[in-house]
Amino acid sequence: MLVIGLTGGIGSGKTTVANLFAQLDIPIIDTDVIAREVTQPGQPALAEIEKHFGADILQADGTLNRGKLRDIIFNHVNERHWLENLLHPRIRKSMEAQIQALTSPYCIAVIPLLLEVEFYSMVNRILVVDASQQAQVERVMQRDKVSHSQVESILKNQASRQDRVARAHDVITNDGRIEDLTEQVEALNKKYLALASKST
Repeated sequence: MLVIGLTGGIGSGKTTVANLFAQLDIPIIDTDVIAREVTQPGQPALAEIEKHFGADILQADGTLNRGKLRDIIFNHVNERHWLENLLHPRIRKSMEAQIQALTSPYCIAVIPLLLEVEFYSMVNRILVVDASQQAQVERVMQRDKVSHSQVESILKNQASRQDRVARAHDVITNDGRIEDLTEQVEALNKKYLALASKST
């Protein structure tokens, strides 16, 4: 199984690119989805988070207040590391199980912090979605209804565009045109299918 690690900065267009691969019947494993699953009410990770941050980290219905947690971890490095140490082993275990259950030639693993965390040894190639910082900021402000300074704070905690592109095997440029993205995804799909057939 060829595993393509899809990454990129916040607001770069990772979800859009993943959806285009999904339309080509390529399995998508999304670590953000897994992170939400392992922090649902009743899950051990949520109990650990509540114990560490206090009961006010939860919403009235007992679910995680993700906005509040995000504000904490992007302003306190130690808290971010604590949360990563709690969640990443669980995410990795779920990812590995999902990959092993697949029968397709290759899959896309969406890992926003692939280059920051560096323990995803099951990834064979790194695919970076690249966008200008201005585009990233505007997209996130519109999508998440957050301030410019909040987005800047998040970007500072992520790998730089230059570092991502330098470490990528493949790069998709997202200038906002879906037609361009579709063409790039279709070309990479052919490339990955050919690579997968050689590795079997």
